[in-house]
Amino acid sequence: MATLWQLFGTFTKIGAFTIGGGYAMIPLIEREVVTHRKWITSKEFFDMLVVAQTAPGILAMNISILVGNKLRGKRGAVVSAFGSALPSFVIILLFAMFLTQYQELPALEKMFRAVRPAVVALIAVPVFKLAKTANLTWKTVWISVVAAFLIWYFGVSPVWIILVAGVAGIVVRLFLDKKK
Repeated sequence: MATLWQLFGTFTKIGAFTIGGGYAMIPLIEREVVTHRKWITSKEFFDMLVVAQTAPGILAMNISILVGNKLRGKRGAVVSAFGSALPSFVIILLFAMFLTQYQELPALEKMFRAVRPAVVALIAVPVFKLAKTANLTWKTVWISVVAAFLIWYFGVSPVWIILVAGVAGIVVRLFLDKKK
């Protein structure tokens, strides 16, 4: 069982060393709480990830709250959330205090441009891992592709896509159950 200090330390470390936001944090959180510390199972993590994605707010914060709550109740949720948010808060505060006066420096611009490919890779890894865990196949991948295309090209709200996909899933499931 994790202590409150362990939860705080774990999520502070994850928050401090992750560049790229919530999706980039997913593999680090999974490695830390599932593989390394064995606080939860892979299935529990996937379930928490699904809930965290559907809940409003920041993905990494939602996952940290769910893990903390599972392990130590409300106190664990608060401590995990605080640990997850603290590094970002401090870094943003420092940037605002010191880097704004140097934001036009070519070296700083090049540094941030150089980090972008790593961020893309950090986001791509959990996407492929989620697709594998969700049993996404070549027969079903078209749904994700069409949804992304509708959002990107036509500007369709993701809310409508989620609603339509939910209704379509229910209809297909009813049809398949009736067929049996």
